Amino acid sequence: MGIFHAYDIRGVFGDSLTPAIARRIGNFLPRLLQTREVLVGRDARKSSPILFDALCDGLTSAGANVTTIGLCTTPMVYFASAHYGFDAAVCITASHNPAQYNGFKICTTDSRPIGYDTGLGQLEQWVGDIAGEPLTVAAQPGTIVERDIRDDYLNFLQPHQSACGELSLAIDCANGMAGLLAEQVFGPAQQYLFEQIDCSFPNHPPDPSNPDNLQVLREAVISASHDLGIVFDGDADRVMFLDENGDFVPPDFIIAVLGKYFHLTGHANPVVLQDVRTSRSVAEFLARFGATVHTWKVGRAFAASRLRELDGVVGGELAGHYYFRDFSYSDSAMLAALRVLHVVAHEKRAGRTFSMLIDEIARYCGSGEINFTLQNKPAAMAAVRDWFLEHEAPQAIHDFDGYRLEFPDWWFCIRQSNTEPLLRLVVEAREQAELTRRIDQISTIINQFAGSQKAA
Repeated sequence: MGIFHAYDIRGVFGDSLTPAIARRIGNFLPRLLQTREVLVGRDARKSSPILFDALCDGLTSAGANVTTIGLCTTPMVYFASAHYGFDAAVCITASHNPAQYNGFKICTTDSRPIGYDTGLGQLEQWVGDIAGEPLTVAAQPGTIVERDIRDDYLNFLQPHQSACGELSLAIDCANGMAGLLAEQVFGPAQQYLFEQIDCSFPNHPPDPSNPDNLQVLREAVISASHDLGIVFDGDADRVMFLDENGDFVPPDFIIAVLGKYFHLTGHANPVVLQDVRTSRSVAEFLARFGATVHTWKVGRAFAASRLRELDGVVGGELAGHYYFRDFSYSDSAMLAALRVLHVVAHEKRAGRTFSMLIDEIARYCGSGEINFTLQNKPAAMAAVRDWFLEHEAPQAIHDFDGYRLEFPDWWFCIRQSNTEPLLRLVVEAREQAELTRRIDQISTIINQFAGSQKAA
């Protein structure tokens, strides 16, 4: 149907995602997850109340009872799902996408994510088969009750807040759902930007990975001499950071910072999960703490499940998602930020800045994600892989999410986006000249495919 993706449902409201589709999703969800109790929360997009009503109409007509937690961040849904023992939970949000988008993030028992291979694919078949798959009409419709979970969630975060008083922060809520809790979590003394919730996103898009969206935060950090800057996405499940100089901190480096947090708090030899795009610098930094670092696929549906299998303490992604064992293996941007602040405060007491810590982690020159738009992405990826298998002997090959090929002084990852029609390339090398050469070399192979062009 075009709206069912690897780890969520997302589309343009009124076009690919309509109230009628939301109603069918709600109706089939109890059958999919074998439950009659469903937790539902939502963001503040203009379309979210409409989709909430339609989803709940489908749920209750199927006989399911709905507990609504109202306006919330996505991690609040994950928390409530596990904390109160729900076997199905839905957050109505389109995360970092523009205001015209909306969607559903779905989880099951213990806040386990539902991805395309673990239920969304089946749901898509049922929802799309309008002529053949009958809706469930229960003899006794379900009920809808409200529950306020804010105090319980804040109580969960409270033990991690001690470092906030030691640091000066600029915090960009992007007019998204982080504004619901930010001052209560980080304290009223910090500088807040775009804290008022307005999911038309009037000041900048809620995507913290786009440098254009960080300029106001950067200026605030520098002008007020803050220790660091923090920026959330629209539903506050992603977080990214600027150092005290206003420089962007690569989100994969935060995996190393969080690994150090667990070392500082008494976790010997922690198990850490990184995604396939992560800098080699991360594992090399964490090796000094005896950490075991595992590499896996991109996306919550994959990362949260894999971290649970490993019983790891923390996992992270280049996109700014960070997963924690003590948060039901789910991602919470605010919990991640508080734990980063713990490490930065530790560094500050030793006379070191955030940028000094990041410089200690960084050992390679990186490209960041380079995006290509082209028709035949699998063929392009295979061509790049085959060229290097034939001409250079990689030390290691990961082939579970595109391809990551490792060489002594450099590596690359090439994969299809799970959320956008793009081919993504990440390259890293010891030296800048080598990095440039390898980017050009790989881009030349990709650009042999008709219709390809490098995207912004």
